[in-house]
Amino acid sequence: MSQIDQFNEECINRIREHKKNKPLKDSAASFIQHANQVKYSYNFSWMGRPIIQFPQDIVAMQEIIWHVQPDFIIETGIAHGGSLIFFASMLELIGGDGKVLGIDIDVRQHNRIEIEKHPMSKRISMLEGSSIDKNIVQQVYDFSKSKNKILVCLDSMHTHAHVLKELEYYSPLVTKDSYLVVFDTIIEDMPKKFYPDRPWDKGNNPKTAVWEFLKTNDRFIIDKDIENKLLITVTPNGYLRCVK
Repeated sequence: MSQIDQFNEECINRIREHKKNKPLKDSAASFIQHANQVKYSYNFSWMGRPIIQFPQDIVAMQEIIWHVQPDFIIETGIAHGGSLIFFASMLELIGGDGKVLGIDIDVRQHNRIEIEKHPMSKRISMLEGSSIDKNIVQQVYDFSKSKNKILVCLDSMHTHAHVLKELEYYSPLVTKDSYLVVFDTIIEDMPKKFYPDRPWDKGNNPKTAVWEFLKTNDRFIIDKDIENKLLITVTPNGYLRCVK
């Protein structure tokens, strides 16, 4: 066995042990709850734009993108645009003509200005409207024509009904061996009424939508190795690998 293979096998074995390590998992869960209370994820940026993600999930997305080598990434939910910039920068490193499409019901003007003047904007397009509006969905499908490897990230309205519709509409676009990533599934693991000013809650969130979706869709499986590796993630059960 080569030294590279040995190192990789050691990583795999460590990750497998994580899921058995209750003190480690409990510590991670405690950190996530306390971190969410103080908006920890709001403190990070990518190439100058707020990204509003845990660093661990950013690293996971980097690994996924480098492995999949997509030529088209779709993201619902734009906010400040940090994730769009991140995805575009990864495609820039990969090379080729890869593009990113962001969808948001309200692309605020100050954020649009900053995104459009960014060096990575050459790879970014944006649509303003609800991600489950059929007109928007059709435009996304039009953008997707002639793309070979498509990766989809869902990070907009986090209610069960909304995410389930997004999964229904956008999952067919994901190509085999790529990923459909559903962010903020962690809501299901937080105490009830943890988000008192939001329409989502325990029992009504992206994770419950994923569970419902997977009951009738066999193209995707939950990639447990990713969450076992990260431990600290807002996306438990949300990294879905396309296997068909």
